[in-house]
Amino acid sequence: MDNIRAIRNDDDLAWAIHEVSKYFDQPPETGTEEADRFDILSTLIEAYENEHHPIEAPEPVELIKAHMEMFGRTQADLAALFGSRSRASEILSKRRALTVDMIRRLHKEWGIPTDCLVEPYHLVEPERAYA
Repeated sequence: MDNIRAIRNDDDLAWAIHEVSKYFDQPPETGTEEADRFDILSTLIEAYENEHHPIEAPEPVELIKAHMEMFGRTQADLAALFGSRSRASEILSKRRALTVDMIRRLHKEWGIPTDCLVEPYHLVEPERAYA
């Protein structure tokens, strides 16, 4: 297997991505030397990116919003899941925290991982009325 090297910096990363990008449109046949090269370079790319360019998981409300956008769900869909339009609005505006029951429903009905939904996040401070 020719021309495989460690990824030690972003220039090496760019090289490796360039090398594997040709396989995206036409994947190598399983069991070939090219397939092995693709697998090794992909593993090296993933390891380097995880260490040097980690992607942080979004906070729970942002994850719900992203899920809704990705799957074409609306606030009305969330309201149906929670049983209340106002409850859905309060969650999306971060005025109310998710409950365990809401987390279970989001996981069961929408497939959102519970471990991502239980992460702590800040609620919006309530507005205070001054007399």
